[in-house]
Amino acid sequence: MSIRTADLCERHASRQHLQIPEPLFQSFGKIRRFSGRITTLKIFEDDGLIRETLSQPGQGRVLVIDGGGSHRCGVIDAAMCTSAVEHGWHGIIVYGCIRQRDAIDVQAVGIRALHSHPMPAHHRGGGDRDLLISFAGVNFRHDHFVYVDEDGIVVSEEDIAAD
Repeated sequence: MSIRTADLCERHASRQHLQIPEPLFQSFGKIRRFSGRITTLKIFEDDGLIRETLSQPGQGRVLVIDGGGSHRCGVIDAAMCTSAVEHGWHGIIVYGCIRQRDAIDVQAVGIRALHSHPMPAHHRGGGDRDLLISFAGVNFRHDHFVYVDEDGIVVSEEDIAAD
């Protein structure tokens, strides 16, 4: 992604469909800038559906996960990041925590999460996919677009980078 979120905001500030999440997220992985169509998951302290989703072709999408803001375990680990890269996902945003930070930070993946936490999540496989999810003051919808860089996150109904 060559376009910066600050530039997108300047060019498209008058558009009502532009959303900027609260600046709650830390950057993990080697990739600092990423973008793509959104796939959503809603889970709570369970990584089964995340593992399943990241093992499917990502086709340049960004996985956005509502993990309930939990700080009690990490729902993304190094093996999931490897799978995401191998299957063509452009990035992951998680309203929750990651684990195995050292191993994630050397991978060619872009992640935004609240924090890191050593405790693993459950592996039950519960949760929902492709629903409207809301956190950090923003609605994330399946097939909308997200742009992420060092300045923050921008969510749009349409591909504004192509404008």
